[in-house]
Amino acid sequence: MLFDIGQKIREVRKSRKISQAELAKALGMSRTTIGQIENGTVQEIGVRKLIRVLEFLGLELSVRQAGSPPTLEELREEENF
Repeated sequence: MLFDIGQKIREVRKSRKISQAELAKALGMSRTTIGQIENGTVQEIGVRKLIRVLEFLGLELSVRQAGSPPTLEELREEENF
């Protein structure tokens, strides 16, 4: 799951032409941490930090039942990215 979140963060960051260093500086984090989040290899990350990254990029975290099929909105978003 963290890998999927990280991929989406990377995808949106790149589409907005923001470097990892720029994102890290804006959020007071290290570039290494941003890279680890994007790769899904970050050892520990607080939910607040993750939410700050998502909010900066205009994303949000949602929770749904595991194994549930994607919603129509989620399918539409996938088509747009």
